[in-house]
Amino acid sequence: MSSGMANEQNPFGDVKVDRTNLYREESFTDLKVATIRRLSPIKEDGTPDDARPTLFTGETTLMSDRGQLPIQAPIEAKDLHEAMDKFPEAVQVAVERLVEQAREMQRQQMSRIVVPGQGGMPGGGGLPGAGGGKLIL
Repeated sequence: MSSGMANEQNPFGDVKVDRTNLYREESFTDLKVATIRRLSPIKEDGTPDDARPTLFTGETTLMSDRGQLPIQAPIEAKDLHEAMDKFPEAVQVAVERLVEQAREMQRQQMSRIVVPGQGGMPGGGGLPGAGGGKLIL
C-alpha cells in the first residue's frame, strides 16, 4: 500500500496522542446556567501528575436576538471552590471580548469602500459620463 493511499483512507495522517500532556476531565453543573470543567493533569498510567497545574473552564449559554450563544472562558483557580467564585467574572470577560470582536468585524465591514465598476454591472458599471468606473464626487 502506497503512502498516498494511506492518506486517502486516513485523512488525519500520523495522528498520535501526546502522552506527556494528558488530562482527566470532570464536569460540574448547577443545572441552570453554569458548567465548570476541571482538567486534572495525569501521567500516562492515569495517576495524578502534580508537576502540572489543574485547568478550569467555565461554560454557559446566553440568549441573543440571533438565538443561543455558547460562551466558554478559562478560569484561573487553584480549586473547584475558587473556580465557582470566579465563574461570573470569567464569563463576563469572555462576553466583553466577544462584543469587542463583533464591533471590530462591524467596523471592518463598514470601512469597505464600494467602487463602481468593480461589481457585477456590465460595461464597467460606472455612472454615465463618470469616466467608466471612476468615482467622481
